[in-house]
Amino acid sequence: MDAKQHVMDAFEIMGDGSGVVLTGDEISKRIKDDALAWVHLDATHALSRTWLNEEVSYLDSIIIDALLAEETRPRIVEFEQGVLLILRGVNLNENATPEDMISVRVWIDQHRIITIERRPLKAVQDIRERLKAGKGPKNSGDFLTMLSARLFERMEPVFSELDERLDDVEERVMDEPDTKDRPTITSIRKQAIVFRRYIAPQRDVMAFLRTSEQPWLDQMHKRRLQESLDRIVRYLEDLDAIRERAQIVKDELSNALADKMNKNMYVLSVIAAIFLPLGFLTGMLGINIGGIPGADNPWAFYIFTGILIALVGLQTLVFKKLKWF
Repeated sequence: MDAKQHVMDAFEIMGDGSGVVLTGDEISKRIKDDALAWVHLDATHALSRTWLNEEVSYLDSIIIDALLAEETRPRIVEFEQGVLLILRGVNLNENATPEDMISVRVWIDQHRIITIERRPLKAVQDIRERLKAGKGPKNSGDFLTMLSARLFERMEPVFSELDERLDDVEERVMDEPDTKDRPTITSIRKQAIVFRRYIAPQRDVMAFLRTSEQPWLDQMHKRRLQESLDRIVRYLEDLDAIRERAQIVKDELSNALADKMNKNMYVLSVIAAIFLPLGFLTGMLGINIGGIPGADNPWAFYIFTGILIALVGLQTLVFKKLKWF
């Protein structure tokens, strides 16, 4: 079996923040003994399931199915041997949308860590680089707290950018409302809803881990998990605020456009009211039958024009008195 085809990373975690890269048979040996080993698999590769069945045969088939499932939601299931958890991070890959969140599936116990992904995730790459630099996790609890912290830390710039976009749209709507801002407002609100859908369950995951009795989670780990939990709660509050603000901005835009339309319709109505009697008079004098007053008077046109001008002036005075404009 060629491990390079489906094992993306494999390290023996040495306990001092460093990790030794494992290859070939070393992976199978370390994953089965008491040394802490981390193996990162590609869920899209056909050999990943075979590797799990052969190398970590003590895992229940339900756990393996959850690790390799195509569609997942953040959750946690605690077993006697360890913990299965599924988390999601923002998609920071090139030409990707952040709200298309990437899942990382984790089996973790005191002696082994197995992570599985279907698409590249920056938080996993961060841990790999830290192990190579000697600044990585020292044990299973460190790995879990570091992974969750990096997942949630990378979300903050995305949410800040989303909030800034909403600020810009809100400013434009206040200054000069335009229908072209509607798609932007809808997009921001949709992103906030999608983010919240996947982040809210992770709050429950962190809260569960915060009170877990797993022996490899000490008080320091739980304090770090509390920090991650606080960060998630803040994110959810920010997303709720963004969603509500987006709806308010959308309503304000609709009201501003409606007011603008009403004002235009009002002006047109006043103009129509002014020209209504003028049209009536000109229509009456344009029927081309006998008896039209002034038909033989060379000054009739000028007299009639003066009457129309006087009528417009009179209407204007009446409309002003009625406060129509």
